[in-house]
Amino acid sequence: MAAADLPLSRPVPRNYQAVWDWITTTDHKRIGLLYLWTTMAFFLVGGLMALVMRTQLAQPNNDLVTASQYNQLFTMHGTTMIFLFTIPVWSAFGNFMLPLMIGAKDMAFPRINAFAYWLIPLGGLVMYSGFFFGGAASAGWTGYAPLADSKLYTPQAGQDLWILGLYIVGIASVMGAVNFLVTIHQMRAPGMTWFRLPLFVWAVEVTSALVLLASPFLAAVGAMVLMDRQIGTDFFNPVHGGNVILYQLIFWFYSHPAVYIMILPGFGVISEILPVFTRKPIFGYRAMAMSMAAIGVLGFMVFGHHMFTVGLPLPVQIFFMAATMVIAVPTGIKIFNWLGTMWGGSIRYSSAMLFAVGFILMFLIGGLDGVFLASLGIDYELNGTYWVVAHIHYVLVGGSLFAVFAGLYYWWPKMFGRYLNERLGKWHFWLMLIGFNLTFMPMHFLGVMGMPRRIATYSAASGWGPLNLLETIGSYIIAIAIMVFLYNMAISLHGPKTAVNDPWEGNSLEWFTSSPPPPEDFNKELPPIESNRPLRDFRLRGNAINPPGAVLP
Repeated sequence: MAAADLPLSRPVPRNYQAVWDWITTTDHKRIGLLYLWTTMAFFLVGGLMALVMRTQLAQPNNDLVTASQYNQLFTMHGTTMIFLFTIPVWSAFGNFMLPLMIGAKDMAFPRINAFAYWLIPLGGLVMYSGFFFGGAASAGWTGYAPLADSKLYTPQAGQDLWILGLYIVGIASVMGAVNFLVTIHQMRAPGMTWFRLPLFVWAVEVTSALVLLASPFLAAVGAMVLMDRQIGTDFFNPVHGGNVILYQLIFWFYSHPAVYIMILPGFGVISEILPVFTRKPIFGYRAMAMSMAAIGVLGFMVFGHHMFTVGLPLPVQIFFMAATMVIAVPTGIKIFNWLGTMWGGSIRYSSAMLFAVGFILMFLIGGLDGVFLASLGIDYELNGTYWVVAHIHYVLVGGSLFAVFAGLYYWWPKMFGRYLNERLGKWHFWLMLIGFNLTFMPMHFLGVMGMPRRIATYSAASGWGPLNLLETIGSYIIAIAIMVFLYNMAISLHGPKTAVNDPWEGNSLEWFTSSPPPPEDFNKELPPIESNRPLRDFRLRGNAINPPGAVLP
């Protein structure tokens, strides 16, 4: 056949075109869904690592994995759950919902938004690639020096790849934070003043500021470790004038604000759900907004409580103990305001509401754990024990993860135009609640009994075996709960799109548009914004949001 007879182009198959459209998308809603699927995949991988570790610890002297393999699993589990799930999963909600909630058509910088997303799977794959190059990082998710910065202790390339992966993920976080801040400050709908913003938007505002201010410190200390490992500097080698405590100071100056980066968006989610399912306004709206800002400021002033046992001067320790007690005040304000919202309300215990209430209770326990650890005398005894493991999991699983599930059950109809099954949702909640407390409550007792963190096995004479077995049973119940949710998700996505615009009779603008929203977000003029509940005001004026005869879930 002559060249002139060849067709100039071939039509692209429809399924390939659909994939390419997703890969090249700059639509904030599609990017939000990409964040959601990616972080959920990392969550499942991190959960499988946790199951292996809990199986290893179910019995004394177990040999399911070696000590080296356990350290790699421990490090990558913590890294995955913090940097590849909890922090970026809020970008899923933020990307999808924030422009809708403020009446914008997209994020301020759509291409930067897409680029930031693609850095997340890249960073994760770089960190995981260590498993194929002699072993993944094994110095713990904190990467403490001298364990992490010395090739004597961690010779495998996985430790270097871990640092590079954190850099990539950190760049994505900073780019996303700038995008969120500019979007909130410059693209709000007319009439949406600061004290008419949804509280979830307030949470994203404060979280983004924390990311922008704190992330450079993690980048700096990561670079110092990498230089110690690769070019022979001695930032953390005391033999040549370095200081290992310097690493902890810089690391925790980032990492304690990072705790609020992981939990503040959850505060925002809960503050959106409670008013809707109690049929009441949020109690103390301005106090809720200002307490988030206060947490953001005070979050930089309490990092030293992670270092009470390293030999800091006593006046410095007392300052950080007092600051830690103070930061409990704005958090306590939020707890009381949530309870005040529920008090006397016409509560509907949907799956979203159950997870919201579970969040309050579990986060309260985690917060009280932290108050104990803020006391110098108690911290000297419990630092480095399983009490600390219990504390961080009550905050980040009982807190952040419960809030993620609450947000998914609440916003799923808006995201996908379909409903999740409420009966399966309640099974998911109760299995999750029971499994979570069976897994992490006994860790408090193990901590008091002296079981140290990050040990791959223990002797039968220690007496830790029964509680560890109970924890392992609880972890498998959590796994069953997650399987129930995955099944619920699968049957929902294969069902028809029947969700109406406003299935819950919500308060904020995202419920004004169709489910799922059109490419331009809103296909009709926005209602006037005269309070922090514009959609409720719109309904009270006699306007219909859902089609006539629509059946609510």
